[in-house]
Amino acid sequence: MKALIFAYHEIGCVGLEATLAAGYDVVGVVTHADAPGEQIWFRSVEQVARSRGIPVHVVDDPNHPSLVEALAATGPDFLFSFYFRKLLKKELLALPSRGALNLHGSLLPRYRGRAPVNWVLVNGETETGVTLHYMDERADHGEIVAQQAVPIDRADTALTLYRKLASAARELLAGALGLLASGTAPRILQDHARATKFPGRKPEDGRISWDWPAERVYNLMRAVTHPWPGAFTTVRGQKLVIWWGDTADREPGGPIGTLVAAGSSLAIQTGQGLFVPDRVQLEGEPEQSWAEFASARALRPGEPLGA
Repeated sequence: MKALIFAYHEIGCVGLEATLAAGYDVVGVVTHADAPGEQIWFRSVEQVARSRGIPVHVVDDPNHPSLVEALAATGPDFLFSFYFRKLLKKELLALPSRGALNLHGSLLPRYRGRAPVNWVLVNGETETGVTLHYMDERADHGEIVAQQAVPIDRADTALTLYRKLASAARELLAGALGLLASGTAPRILQDHARATKFPGRKPEDGRISWDWPAERVYNLMRAVTHPWPGAFTTVRGQKLVIWWGDTADREPGGPIGTLVAAGSSLAIQTGQGLFVPDRVQLEGEPEQSWAEFASARALRPGEPLGA
């Protein structure tokens, strides 16, 4: 059973390894270069493929006619996309004789689109998962082969949740790839009326609005903390990234977005409740504790943030 694999990131490596473990003949791997400025904490699909002696194409445009022609010559039965970040057009999807499938990091039809691991945390979800589905020309739209749910703990960050999803992906693929090879895999129509779709995220999307409830600030923070760019505000006109913190219940003690005394610490008044930073980093300086930062700059109750 011949397979072409388009893959990137840690789940791309998991998908490649699972396909090989299922007995497929991987006739080619297509990946892309790392994005400039991105923190690379995950394994390289290119390196994993080369270590297995698999031909690798590192491309900017996976739909280029010359690449499509070269891949067509491999005669694939299946095409798999595992966290590949570029859209595959119909010419590629038509190459495999038995179908093109994608592994998506949510329980489709919810959270179609980019950055689902971040969005489910931003939105305070308590469950997500992975979905293996057939591809058509609309993103995350095709029939479902298999899904596996993953619970979200309140302490989960995008990193810990991603690792849960990688584990779930390995388990899902261990079963689904065999069903595909034997021709017994289901094809379940998505309920498109229930679909939700979210765009990609930019560093600027980490800006905190202090009129949000404290829990929403917490959810944004954990969605974009290390190794993502971080949630941020401003202090005395300078950007301050809040890498970690937590909420604190209390009646309003000051105007929204100002510092409030909370025991021995300083908290920030939100639209509902208080938020207490723990680890922060002023732009151009090392990360440090909130207590150290506040003391060094003589921050006092009543001082505004985000102005």
